[in-house]
Amino acid sequence: MNTTTDTTGRAGCLIAGLGATIGALVWAPRAAFSIDGGFEGHARDLSVLFVDLPLIVLGAALLPLLTWALTTRWTGRPWVAVLAAAAAFALGIWGLLEWWTPRQHPDPGYGPGM
Repeated sequence: MNTTTDTTGRAGCLIAGLGATIGALVWAPRAAFSIDGGFEGHARDLSVLFVDLPLIVLGAALLPLLTWALTTRWTGRPWVAVLAAAAAFALGIWGLLEWWTPRQHPDPGYGPGM
């Protein structure tokens, strides 16, 4: 195999792995309440584990990887491609944080009243 192909393949795997890891780390604090369920587990929603987590990890791995691959093919410059992948990933994470909001703790005044 060609050394350039090996390096390119490794860089793609590294970018996808970093994207998936950072995506899961961004997902975890927002989904913690849905997994725990709050007081006596009344708000437990495990769909964040079975639906949201796989979609977020897959998207966080594929978005920078595809951006990197397309930019590498179009420009032929790996550092430009890395910067484009980082920018696409940052925009993807920002979009995720703006759009995806699982159930959170209720307001402090929430309750049956006095």
